[in-house]
Amino acid sequence: MNTIKSFLVDHTKLKEGIYISRIDGDCVTYDLRFCRPNTGILLDNAALHTTEHMLATFFRNSEISGSVVYFGPMGCQTGFYLIVRDSVSPEKVLEVLKDCLVKVMEYEGEVFGASAEECGNYRNLDLNFAKRTCGAYLSVIEGLENIMEYE
Repeated sequence: MNTIKSFLVDHTKLKEGIYISRIDGDCVTYDLRFCRPNTGILLDNAALHTTEHMLATFFRNSEISGSVVYFGPMGCQTGFYLIVRDSVSPEKVLEVLKDCLVKVMEYEGEVFGASAEECGNYRNLDLNFAKRTCGAYLSVIEGLENIMEYE
């Protein structure tokens, strides 16, 4: 059985940040590590779920919207995957990510997709959790000018 490429990264050495995980054809997968793996600090389900709703919507309405292929949570609850076309530079991805995080933090209103018709678990959404989660992550990446490399 082939090993999944992300399993080859030593998760005991990963820090919070943003990494290029893989490139498949014209798609680049970015790992947005909100939490350091294997520390016992995880995104709880409401924070993970709400942050997904908010950031996915802001990415899909950003200046790179036409290049966004996917945005969703990591099963390990330490962050998210962002997949974009390689026509967008890593520097632009980082810039748009920071902008989207600020938009979540400043947003006032209903969580995007917070209805039974739009979401399979719409009762498990909390905007304040998403705001705190995005604020904490922004403080980790705000000084970065380049995407991080896996060790």
